[in-house]
Amino acid sequence: MAIEYLGLSEINGPLVALEGVRGASYDEIVELSVEGKKKLGRIVEIYDDKAVIQVFQGTEEMSLNNTHTKLTGHPMEISLSEDILGRVFNGIGQPIDNLGNIAAETKRDVNGLPLNPCSREYPRNYIKTGISTIDCLTTLIRGQKLPIFSGNGLPHDQLAAQIVKQASLGENSDEDFAIVFAAMGVKHDVADFFRRTFEDSGVINHVAMFLNLANDPVVERLITPKVALTAAEYLAFEKNMHILVILTDMTSFAEAMREVSSSKGEIPSRKGYPGYLYSELATLYERAGIVRDCKGSVTQIPILTMPNDDITHPIPDLTGYITEGQIVLDRSLHQKSVYPPISVLPSLSRLMKDGIGKGYTREDHQDLANQLFSSYARVGDARALASVIGEDELSAIDKKYLKFGVTMEQEFIAQGHQEDRSITETLDKGWELLTILPREELDRVDTKILDKYFKAPVEEDTASSEEDDM
Repeated sequence: MAIEYLGLSEINGPLVALEGVRGASYDEIVELSVEGKKKLGRIVEIYDDKAVIQVFQGTEEMSLNNTHTKLTGHPMEISLSEDILGRVFNGIGQPIDNLGNIAAETKRDVNGLPLNPCSREYPRNYIKTGISTIDCLTTLIRGQKLPIFSGNGLPHDQLAAQIVKQASLGENSDEDFAIVFAAMGVKHDVADFFRRTFEDSGVINHVAMFLNLANDPVVERLITPKVALTAAEYLAFEKNMHILVILTDMTSFAEAMREVSSSKGEIPSRKGYPGYLYSELATLYERAGIVRDCKGSVTQIPILTMPNDDITHPIPDLTGYITEGQIVLDRSLHQKSVYPPISVLPSLSRLMKDGIGKGYTREDHQDLANQLFSSYARVGDARALASVIGEDELSAIDKKYLKFGVTMEQEFIAQGHQEDRSITETLDKGWELLTILPREELDRVDTKILDKYFKAPVEEDTASSEEDDM
């Protein structure tokens, strides 16, 4: 029989304390009734007969005397079925699209089950995003976790929406694919932008959305990514679907952790964040992957805004340790009106080498990517030299690299908000770009690949034919 407790011993921000508790357990969900209104909470600390409870819907209207508390005996759970696709939920998995409740097939603990490392399969096969810089240079692989490092004012929301609209398993795949999208601490206009974009583009039917708004309780923000990942694991490992999870913005999640940690009186670590920030982030990010004997997969794209564009800030710093690469957005490219403003050189995908090439994308993919990276690095040197001695004093080859850099930014990195490039278009565009440079500069490409895909520029052909006539 469930025991109901009357009254609280303490209220501190989103936390309440209850004394005289028996049989409570860590992470257990409790129901709090306040003047006929029900709220949910989670036990986050227990010592002796005292329990500290995080209240999801906030502690407004609660007092020490009028609150009834009932222990449920189970952790936070979410109702699941395939019907979650095409639906919109709040941060704790309750429908907010006025379409009624989900006809649940099952309920799952949002904390998930630990994956046996020995049962993991190595990620293979790429996921197409339709964005050239990602597909060619930082390819997303099924089962990978590849974060996007952004900054305040940069178009990461537009990029996230475009990835949701365009993502697929490739042109020839007939496997089931869906997206779980979770937004934490977003403003109403941003949430409306996502919903409207997905509905107008017709992709909403294979997207499950979880929205925690800026005016929603801070504590709910801590549950939102867990709820989204639980839904993704259900669709992937029980319904054999390939799931792409987009989590934005992980900085809001970390700041919610800092706020709640401060309310609990915990000793802060770097920049005021709790010492367990790393383990909390790892708990979320490691819920991506492929499990042996399961046909589905979970792939993650966490998006985070770097405070002051500082990549050494604890959130991007710790994220970089856990994940397999990063995509970095650049403010200087954004100021040049380049969209998406992806900075090529600090961006990488550590798993791309095993999911591209012959049998996956195209045989020339790896060599082409290597050459584009190498050539674009030379652009930086040429620009630095031009800033010192002037562009007119540069050598002929340095001037070609300057032209290569401008063309790459304007025609390869930059693309329209609605432009969905196939992997073939992207790779062909890369080879087109390399024709700006002399063949002897392309030292990162195998000779056989170069002979097959590199077409000498028209100017050189014309010049050589004029020499022959003379």
